[in-house]
Amino acid sequence: MRSRLNRQLMRVLMADIARGAFREGERLPPETELAAQFGASRGVVRESLRSLEERGIVSVRHGRGATVCAARQWNLLDADVLSAVLQTQASAEVLAEFLECRRILEIEAAALAAERATSGDLSRMADALARMTASATRAELSPAAEALYHEADIEFHKAIFHAAGNRILSRVVEPIQRALQTARRPLAHPDVRMEHSLPEHKRILEAIANRNADEARAAMRAHLATIEGYLREYSKTLGASASGTT
Repeated sequence: MRSRLNRQLMRVLMADIARGAFREGERLPPETELAAQFGASRGVVRESLRSLEERGIVSVRHGRGATVCAARQWNLLDADVLSAVLQTQASAEVLAEFLECRRILEIEAAALAAERATSGDLSRMADALARMTASATRAELSPAAEALYHEADIEFHKAIFHAAGNRILSRVVEPIQRALQTARRPLAHPDVRMEHSLPEHKRILEAIANRNADEARAAMRAHLATIEGYLREYSKTLGASASGTT
């Protein structure tokens, strides 16, 4: 129970900070005041502030309380932090950074996979693609299947990194892949999956299976370019929302 209250309070404070209710360098209210606001004990408040500090959101100093850190210090690979930021006008900027990171890592990972993938790796990719296709069809009738699509999509890309055969790379991308579960959703376009996303993933798999590194790079680059287009649309929507236009 206490752990749940700690997490709830942390998320509320995180959302407040992310939307600008508290600015960089500004102190949060004292523990006693926060405890009164949320009807929680000081112990729960203290734990929540510690959780914020662990994520780079605030800096806690004995006798001075919690001070909001610069946004560049926030751990955007943490699902709670990322979720809070994606609810703000900064979301497009953060998503662009994730996409940039993916371009740096995944294009060359696809090429390495084309050179090194085992039959097991190819089976894992094919299975993930099959689940993506099945869940995309289900999601047209039931929104509950949407989560299944994202999970299979993540598994497809995980399989590529595994097939690249670089143990250090696989470790480096683990936190990024966990964060992508959250970051993918604002850019999801279920209406064009059959037309774009699924054929793009099929092309990536075929290039890797055919041991064609150049084609694997091109296929992955084309897939990420599609997502870039979704990001531009999303950015326009955010801009229109901020200006009050439709």
